[in-house]
Amino acid sequence: GISICGSGNGISMTVNKHQGIRAALCWNEEIASLARQHNNANVLSLPARFISEEQALRMVDVFFSTDFEGGRHQGRIDKIPQC
Repeated sequence: GISICGSGNGISMTVNKHQGIRAALCWNEEIASLARQHNNANVLSLPARFISEEQALRMVDVFFSTDFEGGRHQGRIDKIPQC
């Protein structure tokens, strides 16, 4: 998914309250890629006031085309309660 607000912080905190959501606040393509690779993020949170439309579109492309690496990173995900 994609979430957007001025700074990206408020919406990221809000969506992360929902079961099964792992939202990552991203401000460039590298962070968007790492959010997927290392944290298996499933929601991209964007700071609308601080990025251009072109940057946002590039991050969306990177986010949705990057796979989770698993392996040593899976332990982090396993620690998140799935109640």
